[in-house]
Amino acid sequence: MLYYMFNKPQGCVTARTDAVHRTVMDYFPKELAERLHPVGRLDMDTCGLLILTDDGDLDFRIMQPDRHISKSYFFYALGAMDAEKQHRLECGMELAGFTARSAEFRLIKEYRTAELEAFMPAKRREKYMKNPDGPAFAGILTIHEGKKHEVKRLLEAVHCRIFYLRRDSIGGLSLDSSLEAGEYRPLTEKELELLINDEKNRSVQNTDAK
Repeated sequence: MLYYMFNKPQGCVTARTDAVHRTVMDYFPKELAERLHPVGRLDMDTCGLLILTDDGDLDFRIMQPDRHISKSYFFYALGAMDAEKQHRLECGMELAGFTARSAEFRLIKEYRTAELEAFMPAKRREKYMKNPDGPAFAGILTIHEGKKHEVKRLLEAVHCRIFYLRRDSIGGLSLDSSLEAGEYRPLTEKELELLINDEKNRSVQNTDAK
């Protein structure tokens, strides 16, 4: 079996093929691209940790929401974070279509909006910069389901808007900080063990809870 860690850049789609956009598979040589598939997905404008493999079961085992494998995301957002909003994130909340489980939030730093201009998507930069002195911040959110757009929707529910999002970890596996955007490498045996053991432990916990 093949297992690769990929630092997905912004601007490419998580798919094997796409008629319009560059895909994550375009970063791999043909002989690998023909064998690998992405595990789960990251939005086109989201970067960071993505696993690619030829293990057909891995996607189900670690990425399905009901497996409750933790995933941590670093982000920059417009708006202000306070104790009440943090409490809502950490206690879980109702979102359109589902109830989000409790998450772990960590505030990294507060900013003026203008200080984060370089991280804003070009197509929205002018709109966001209409209030250059407005509040913004960096944070880390760890979720345990990974439903569609969950991180962005959680922050929107507390009146904050993410404009830069990077996945840093899946379970016990963290993105290698030495990998530049668009680079990849095989998982080490230890990293694969962290990933698989986390999945096994969660499966046992879910069974015990029933």
